Amino acid sequence: AEPVGAIIEAVKVALEHTAPELAADIVDKGIVLTGGGALLGNLDLVLRHDTGLPVSIADDPLSCVVLGTGRALEEMKRLKDVLTTMY
Repeated sequence: AEPVGAIIEAVKVALEHTAPELAADIVDKGIVLTGGGALLGNLDLVLRHDTGLPVSIADDPLSCVVLGTGRALEEMKRLKDVLTTMY
């Protein structure tokens, strides 16, 4: 339960730091879980309960992360203004 708690806390912190216009989209469209963490049993249900937001799991959570990263790398010049780093 500890890793799930850490994921939930990270989602809450990310939501707190989300720009208002993006937060409005998340409230409308919800959170889509991707990657291996999306396969953790009932994570979607727990997140839905703890955030009050709609939560779904991507159709192919293991592949969509790498595919999305590849697309972002192909579009680096176009995305440079929206890509940021914490460090």
